[in-house]
Order: sequence, then structure tokens, then C-alpha cells
Amino acid sequence: MMNPANGLANAHAKEPIFSFGVIADVQYADIPDGRSFLGVPRYYRHSFLVLQRAVRKWNEEKKLKFSINFGDIVDGFCPKDKSLITVEKVVKEFEKFNGPVYHMIGNHCLYNLPRSKLISLFKIPSNDCRAYYDFSPCPEYRFIVLDAYDFSGLGWPQDHPITMEAIKFLQEKNPNTDKNSPNGLQGLERRFLLFNGAVGKKQLNWLEDILRDCVKHQQMAIICCHLPLDAEAAAPEALLWNYEEVMAVVHRYNCVKACFSGHDHKGGYSIDSHGIHHRVLEAALECPPGSNSFGYVDVYHDRLSLLGFDRMVTTEMIFSS
Repeated sequence: MMNPANGLANAHAKEPIFSFGVIADVQYADIPDGRSFLGVPRYYRHSFLVLQRAVRKWNEEKKLKFSINFGDIVDGFCPKDKSLITVEKVVKEFEKFNGPVYHMIGNHCLYNLPRSKLISLFKIPSNDCRAYYDFSPCPEYRFIVLDAYDFSGLGWPQDHPITMEAIKFLQEKNPNTDKNSPNGLQGLERRFLLFNGAVGKKQLNWLEDILRDCVKHQQMAIICCHLPLDAEAAAPEALLWNYEEVMAVVHRYNCVKACFSGHDHKGGYSIDSHGIHHRVLEAALECPPGSNSFGYVDVYHDRLSLLGFDRMVTTEMIFSS
């Protein structure tokens, strides 16, 4: 079950500049297996074993510089009196990786704990409860981690201005009593659901500053976001509310090579009109017992090679320019 989808590892003799591990939507909970609202089986306890195998494999590789968790570390059905201990358990498992681990906040994280607590547990650099940041593992590359719930009805206190403004926004976009229901919404409008969110104005300005800096220093950028940023790579119901606004900023600068995300459990892949690769990672949560969904990315000057295990599809992403 641990065989990669194909032999990309041997396809290129040239060594990568660096490599990093990836996993998305572990959504662990110590509860019996269940199903999504679409009827897809979910293996809440087994997902923890998937994570354990991922960390073991990443460590065996010895070449991985860091790993990235794409959000939803625990499930919304996790009993709320166990939320803290469950998040701590999963974080501790990630920390068995022999290198830095970068986290992002997903909607299921916010069902369990307030963002202030999550930022502390995930060791996210923040001074205002926002969870966006960047890091540079080598001079040639910059990673930009977006906070997909910066503007959201989740995670902020109920009486917080952001919560009230986000709920008002949703009321206008989604007439359903259940704001997680897309019933009656057409096409891309189906993204206006409570379990999604948006990148706020302050974060958009920050993103523009980072991209400008990447161009100045001739760095290639990789964007990481729990919510997908391209309609061709994910179901409408999974998209960031203002993905078009974010990508309009990104497309102004010729430095972003790929956008990775989670959230849409089936996974997806597209190349947008500007040649940017969008890779939505298959969820660890939906792995039947004994199977896996994780991988690692070999980073080169001209491409990214995602080597996926089992459900995570191996993907070669060659840069257009």
C-alpha cells in the first residue's frame, strides 16, 4: 500500500533543491467511522494512523526540509470536551517529524477551538490572531501561507465585528436557513457557505507586499491555503469566497508557480490561465483502513514533483516560464 503511484522518483537524475512533506484533512476524532453529507465514508480513528505512517515515511526519506499540514487537524464531530486534548495529540504526532512543521487553520479546527488557541498550539507567528505568514526555505523560493478564515463566521467571538460582518455577507449571498446548505445556489455561487471563508483586506495588502518582494528578490512563490483558489481544481462548494480577488492580486506578479490546498477531500488539479498549477490534496480522513493519503514534493528550478502515496495522486507540475 506504500507504493507511489508511479516511478517519478527515478524520472529525473538531477537532485531537487529541497523537498517537503504534505498531508491534508486528517480530521481525527476518537469516534466510530461515519459518512460525509454526500455519503462518502470517513475513517475518524484510522486517519491518525495515516498521519503516523506519513511522519514515519517523511523521516525515512531523510531529505525533507519541512512538512506542511493543510488544515482540519481534527474533526467537527470530535466531542467538544475532548477538543483540546485531541488537537494536542495530533500536533504531538506531527512534531515527531524531524524538521519544522507548518500548519494552517481549517474550518474543522475552528469548530473545536477559537483561533487564538489554535495559533498558539500550531506555533503560527501572529500578533493579531490572524494566521497568515510566509517563510523562505532557500533563497530561490518563498512559501506564502494564507488564512482562509480571516474573514469568516467561524473562529472569532460571536460578537466580534468580523463575525457580524461575515454573517451579514452570508445572509446576502445565501438565503438558506442552514448556511452550510448550497440548496438553490447556482454554479460558483455555491461557495457561499458557512464552512468557507475569505481573505480579508489587510491580508490581501500583505499578500501584495510579499509578492512584490518576491519579484524584487527574484524568488519563485508557492501559495498554501486550506481553501482552493481555482474553480477548475475543486467543487464550487469548496472554494474560497473571494478566490477571484486573491488570484487577481497573484496574477499581477509573475512569481507564483503553484497553489496547494486541502478542504475538497476528493482532490483536484488544474493549470490556470497564467500557467499557475493548482493542486488540491486528497484527504487523509477518507482513506479506508490500510490505505494512505500523503506525499512529498521535490522542488526544482523548473518544476515541482509531488510523489503521492495511495489515494494522493502523483503529480508533475512543470513551470510554463
